[in-house]
Amino acid sequence: MNVRYSLFLLSLLCSPTAVLADSCRALEPEVQRLLQAISGNAQRVSYSGVVTLQRGGDMQVIELSHGVSNDTETEAISRLTGQDARVERSGHPTGCMHPGHQLLQGSATLEGGVCGLGESYRFRIVQGDRIAGRAALRLRVEPLDMYRFGYVFEVDRDTALILKSTTMAADQRVLEQFQFASIELEAAPVAVAETAHQAQHPHPQEAPAVQEGPSWEVVWLPRGFVPTDGVPGHSPRKSYTDGLASFSVFLEPLSRAIKPGEGVERQGSTIAYTRGVLLKGHPVLVTVLGEIPTNTARMVADAVRLR
Repeated sequence: MNVRYSLFLLSLLCSPTAVLADSCRALEPEVQRLLQAISGNAQRVSYSGVVTLQRGGDMQVIELSHGVSNDTETEAISRLTGQDARVERSGHPTGCMHPGHQLLQGSATLEGGVCGLGESYRFRIVQGDRIAGRAALRLRVEPLDMYRFGYVFEVDRDTALILKSTTMAADQRVLEQFQFASIELEAAPVAVAETAHQAQHPHPQEAPAVQEGPSWEVVWLPRGFVPTDGVPGHSPRKSYTDGLASFSVFLEPLSRAIKPGEGVERQGSTIAYTRGVLLKGHPVLVTVLGEIPTNTARMVADAVRLR
């Protein structure tokens, strides 16, 4: 995730907190305080528990743990149903501020004057349910355009951890639902640091053929999305976030052109969209992978250009 317990987008850059621009539409103070608590405390609270992840007719049961010690985080996810799988991360600084965290905390002008979440979503706080035996506030998040999904978050009143997350399509269908069945808190929240930790998460070594690949760019993005990292122009992957949703674009040079057409595969809120195209006479395969509607992925793929 973003703040929704995503352990997979690990190649992000940390950067200092920006100042909210006067030209950006401000969030309600109550909403901004809650988003700041969600972003800050998610890194600074130790907990473990069992969660369910529902995607259409498929449900997975997952064991999740998050520990904080000496200003660093350790995280682990293990599947308890289906194929055995485990993901771990350790040694991540708790003060590291990713672009997604900055957007959640009300920062703006991260990239070319882009405003924060108030320009992309409408927020409303109401009384929440009890989740895993804990009282929660409900945060309703409605998109202001067609380029992103809506969300309903059940947020723990004491720690601001997200206990339940529901992703909604434009027609209010539930695409994906993440929920704690049980949770054990091991420590109280730690105060959020006033300054961001300066750190980088290096990418794995790329093969020489990849390093010599074509330079390319995405010339259009939905309003509010910013790059998550500073990869070079010839990198085969570029990633973007608006603070809640995220997606990556991949470009693969092909040895020969393929038949025109597109491939679309969706699992819950995540889409994998592929298309073979000719860019400046060179055949390439463009893939968009992320938590966005199909038409958004199609438009982003249309915006890939060789430099």
